Amino acid sequence: MEFPRRLPPLRDWHFRLPTLPRTTLVSWGIAAAIALLAGYLVAALLIFPAPVLPSRQTVPRVLGMTLPQARQEIQRAGLVPQDGGTETHPTAPGGTVIWQDPPPAVAAQAGVRVTLVSSAGPPKIPIPDVAGLDSGLARRLIAAVGLVVADVESVQAAVAPGIAMLTRPAPGTPLPAGSSLRLVVSIGAPTISVPDLLGLTQADARTRLELEGLTLGSVTRRRTGDAAPGTVIAQKPGAGTLAAPGTIVDIIVARSPQ
Repeated sequence: MEFPRRLPPLRDWHFRLPTLPRTTLVSWGIAAAIALLAGYLVAALLIFPAPVLPSRQTVPRVLGMTLPQARQEIQRAGLVPQDGGTETHPTAPGGTVIWQDPPPAVAAQAGVRVTLVSSAGPPKIPIPDVAGLDSGLARRLIAAVGLVVADVESVQAAVAPGIAMLTRPAPGTPLPAGSSLRLVVSIGAPTISVPDLLGLTQADARTRLELEGLTLGSVTRRRTGDAAPGTVIAQKPGAGTLAAPGTIVDIIVARSPQ
């Protein structure tokens, strides 16, 4: 059985693309170009750190540099350094950059000011006022704030012995952590009259001083023909000087002239 063909042969088929207006084609071309440009800009801004436009610069990292070095680096990048003052820093040496604005790696227009803050060094500690405290407590308080008592100076004062009088440098003076200072401590009021030791032997001079509440200090021997060898020919403090309990008295003892 045969069926009649209702379709023409393939060779007789004709294909014709739709004809679009010229304005429509131009609009599509412009839209495609805009889409490509927008994609490029997004990729450049979000993926690549370098600035897109020649008029923009990348802010260099100058943290940790000295202030002169940081200024040169900023100027080399086509930007303008600006002094932002100083701040204390626990570890950064004085004069090094510890903060910058804008921060590193940011794209900025040429000529933009970059503020630089430099380190003023570690924070300084004011000397505490320990006047009137027991010397032991005063030393512990000074150590607690980060300073060191390197020397203790004894003075006669109308307060009880062992009481802190002042510090050198004076209280309130700012010092770097770990700095040393001198603590002045009272040895009591000068109420004891130093006895006359001239002509006494060294042993007798020691006994006399101890009976008065004083202490024999250094003993120097000097050749002389004016006094019996082994006797005191000079003393310091002199006889009659008012001294505090425990004051040290130095003596000079005669030696044989030969």
